[in-house]
Amino acid sequence: MSKLDDVQWQYLRKSLDEMEYGSVVITVHDGRVMQIDTTEKKRFTNTNRSLQKVNNNCRLDN
Repeated sequence: MSKLDDVQWQYLRKSLDEMEYGSVVITVHDGRVMQIDTTEKKRFTNTNRSLQKVNNNCRLDN
């Protein structure tokens, strides 16, 4: 089993504390933590009205 050093623990804790939705992947080689990847997701609730407003603002009419 791999042990995390203080820097790795701090990074992992900070990532988890700041994340609302997402994932953390810890890559281990030869029993040692080599990499920690974080992917954060942002979720937005959309209504028809807000989608229409976004679509109107994004048009490329000439």
